Amino acid sequence: MTILMEQDVESDLPVQLNEDIERVIQQTLSLEHCPYECEVNITFTDNDGIRMINREFRELDVPTDVLSFPMIDYVSPGDFSVLEDGLTEDFFNPESGELILGDIILSVDKIIEQAASYGHSQQRELGFLVAHSMLHLFGYDHMQDEEREVMEEKQRDILNMLNLKR
Repeated sequence: MTILMEQDVESDLPVQLNEDIERVIQQTLSLEHCPYECEVNITFTDNDGIRMINREFRELDVPTDVLSFPMIDYVSPGDFSVLEDGLTEDFFNPESGELILGDIILSVDKIIEQAASYGHSQQRELGFLVAHSMLHLFGYDHMQDEEREVMEEKQRDILNMLNLKR
């Protein structure tokens, strides 16, 4: 597994959170029974940076906590059969052979704000946002109640398995 991390801003987040990100990603891959070695791109930015990305890609001129940009258009969430159709070379890194899941953009400002607001650690907030975003990279969404319930249960499972509790 390759995790490419980029920091657009200086971060006050503890360094060991990089290890936590890897643990959350590994747990999500395991939970989803992903049959491939994977690559995920993570960018840390601030509220201004994520607001600009949110405006450009979602036409929402507000900062948000996390944005997810999946590479794969799943027929149903976590169904990797779409990759068996033969036209999959765009989904795999030609150098490593890893499946490129997509991009996660995180606002460091929101991680700090929301951890304080919810009364839990920055580690837990970051874990939640990475788990949430990874599920989006696997095709899950939360626009309808049924989808939201499935996604929330999976998020809870991931965080509980890693003992990232409120």
